[in-house]
Amino acid sequence: MYNRQQYNELLSRLSESRNKIQVISGPRQVGKSTLVRQVLQETTISNMLVSADGVDKENTGWIGEMWETARARMRFGNHDEYLLAIDEVHKLNNWSEEVKKQWDADTFNGINLKIVILGSSRLLLKDGLTESLAGRYELIRMPHWSYREMYDAFGLNVDQYIFFGGYPGGVSFINNEPRWRRYVKDSIIAPAIERDILMTKTIYKPVLMKQLFELGCTYSGEEISLTKILGQLQDAGNVTTLANYLTTLAESQLLCGLQKYANDNARKYNSIPKMMVFNTSLFSALSGIAFSKAFTTPQLWGRWVESSVGSHILNSADELDYKVYYWRERDDEVDFIVEYNRQCVAIEVKSGLRTTNEGLSVFNQKYHPIHSFVVGSGGIPVDEFLSWNLGELFE
Repeated sequence: MYNRQQYNELLSRLSESRNKIQVISGPRQVGKSTLVRQVLQETTISNMLVSADGVDKENTGWIGEMWETARARMRFGNHDEYLLAIDEVHKLNNWSEEVKKQWDADTFNGINLKIVILGSSRLLLKDGLTESLAGRYELIRMPHWSYREMYDAFGLNVDQYIFFGGYPGGVSFINNEPRWRRYVKDSIIAPAIERDILMTKTIYKPVLMKQLFELGCTYSGEEISLTKILGQLQDAGNVTTLANYLTTLAESQLLCGLQKYANDNARKYNSIPKMMVFNTSLFSALSGIAFSKAFTTPQLWGRWVESSVGSHILNSADELDYKVYYWRERDDEVDFIVEYNRQCVAIEVKSGLRTTNEGLSVFNQKYHPIHSFVVGSGGIPVDEFLSWNLGELFE
């Protein structure tokens, strides 16, 4: 059984004195429940794992019942401490209020009951935490699987990772592409859109949201105006609605529209977005293009390589609080600008027949990044960059 790096982080936090609720947050199908089960098997703290899956959404009192059960097992088992993990907690209405009530009661009464909560919807967890549990929790972020993790756990080579992405549940299907596509669409995309987003946000035009996501994924690595996207969609809407939906998709770690790097925020937010998936599985599953076709067509493969590099940067940025942009000025461009603490790093991706433009040189002269480099042909090998810990970019 493969342990992601968040395994050691959670195990370490649980060994500390009771202080904060530990919240495991991340997109669907990245192994949050598996991680918690692994930790519960390893920890010396007596524990119980329960799931709200199948519990009536109005039955918020179920949380209190499980909490009281954990207290009883702690008391009658003569345990100095106990651990309760609640999975799929977001499926209950007003779950955060009940968690707050029970947590505060234990704090007041000096009960050493530690809590881990997790759920399959990043958005629903986020809303509940923001509403009620401020100051009472710590997040452990679980992003999509990196190339290094997929290589170590499943032996995927870099080309397979670039196309099939970082969903471990789909690895066994990659030799049967129709089945793999069905898995991504049915087990990842459909529940992420139909359950997580449409159940969390007020989406007045759900068909428009779905169309935006599907079209946006197929444009991954390309700049495209929301006005042009709107012209290709069947459902009526406006640019402001699309922009809001794109923000929601980014919060779900599915698809984002990178803004153009500039000195002032107004120019950033009014720029044409560059579509970028958080996991190339989404691009590949919706593209309708086979791996053999993409890999042997340099112009196509360049988009996959760029999307893979972009997803690696985006998934690291969520945890490291980096901002990610692209840059273009006339014919000069740089694929990714990573910004942190008023410093930036410029990254250009080159693969296949794509030639390097003068963008890096022009950008260096104008903005003076602390690092600038090429990933791919003539630069840092793609597999090497995808193995980097991007937390060291600004050290």
